[in-house]
Amino acid sequence: MGIVDSQSGPRSAKKGRRHSKRIGFHLDMTPMVDVAFLLLTFFMLTTTFSKSNTMEINIPPEKTEVKVAEKNVLTLRIADDTMAYCSLGDEAPTKVPLYDAGDTRQLALSSQLRQLLRQQTGANAKMVIVVKISDKAKYHHLVDIIDELNLMKIDRFSLDDYTEQDALEIQRAI
Repeated sequence: MGIVDSQSGPRSAKKGRRHSKRIGFHLDMTPMVDVAFLLLTFFMLTTTFSKSNTMEINIPPEKTEVKVAEKNVLTLRIADDTMAYCSLGDEAPTKVPLYDAGDTRQLALSSQLRQLLRQQTGANAKMVIVVKISDKAKYHHLVDIIDELNLMKIDRFSLDDYTEQDALEIQRAI
């Protein structure tokens, strides 16, 4: 609380000149500090801390090699930020948009790509999807693809290096 002290003393003997009274002021800071700490503890206790979003990927040992028939391999190549190229076995890749045309924020993969993945994995239970992403593509494309595969309950997929051979395959795209 604020306290105002007024000092009343004898007036000056000189005529015509009036001295104003000096007023002393004392401010008690205790209530303000109490309110500050109360607000600090309130916000600390009511704030939810953000949890880090992590994705667990199990990586097989270095020298593990699995033989899979070519007709059971769907290769998904991403060369840039706009298109995905899908090929089954030795077929020429088909060009599929990575995101829908109206989706400027790129929150989900395109419906065409989702339909293609569902169709291919539904037709062949032994289907393995190999995802290859170029250095020019953004990391969140890989995260979006893996998220979509997890949502579709597709657990047979692999990540592989994007090579010059993949760039040549993309040039054969339909």
